[in-house]
Amino acid sequence: MQLQWLNDVLVLLEEGNMSRAAARRNITQPAFSRRIRGFEDWLGVTILDRRTNRVEISEALSSNEDEIRALIRRLGELRTKIAQFAPTRTTVEIAAQHAPIFSTFPDMALRARRAFPGLQFRIRAGNLNDCVSMFLRGDTGMLLCYEAERVGPLAFGPDVRRGRWGTDYLIPVIGGALRYTVRDTGDIPADTPAIVYPEDSYFGQVLSRNERAFGTSGFSANPFSVTAFSSGLRELALKGLGVGWLPFSMAHREIESGALISLAHRYGQEPLEVAIYADRRAEMTQTLMTLWAAEGGGQPG
Repeated sequence: MQLQWLNDVLVLLEEGNMSRAAARRNITQPAFSRRIRGFEDWLGVTILDRRTNRVEISEALSSNEDEIRALIRRLGELRTKIAQFAPTRTTVEIAAQHAPIFSTFPDMALRARRAFPGLQFRIRAGNLNDCVSMFLRGDTGMLLCYEAERVGPLAFGPDVRRGRWGTDYLIPVIGGALRYTVRDTGDIPADTPAIVYPEDSYFGQVLSRNERAFGTSGFSANPFSVTAFSSGLRELALKGLGVGWLPFSMAHREIESGALISLAHRYGQEPLEVAIYADRRAEMTQTLMTLWAAEGGGQPG
């Protein structure tokens, strides 16, 4: 099997047309067709229906487009690792939600580098579902995420070990000129603009389930912006564009300086755990789990 065949197939899926796909690959259509046949011969399955006037791509191929992309990426990374191998260097790949990348990972990385000076990290950011998929596919050896206490930990098999870095809280904050709308009681006007999370995001699901005001569009009278990126939400809140919910670890400096005001005493807070998951079969991930769980105050599972 040749890597170029996978790239050919991916371009074909993107274009949905043999002529356009061949043009993107800078080869003639007959040559492109021969390469697709080579892939079919290796696969032992026909992926194109050539019996009609137009070529049709089989559903078996199109339904696995994400897996093909992941395989191409992993093969490319493997080639790079072999070509640039250094015996004293170890790289750990981590799938991580955007929020803990900003709020907790820098401290985790510093502690890991003190213990293992040659250690390198590759972070793959995404929403929780994407991160879980990357971890389960084996694209990464570790998963870093927030977990709401009311929801509980993710369910993985016995080959996955769970550790806890620490605890956090999801709190509502307000900044900019909107700070001056906060009343002595801690209330803010019901029509205050809100920077909300999508309801299908992890934080959105947590806030919506508990009917938290200003958390999602369904519980906000005036949603100004919808974003799943907590770091972007923080910047919008600092500019006074709306009230939004943030992990306390991402907002505590701004709260201490007065740039943001916490509304947790009036609108509540959501307890979070910073969870780490690792493949038990990888030695370095297990070593890091033990280090982080011990220093973070949690217990490895």
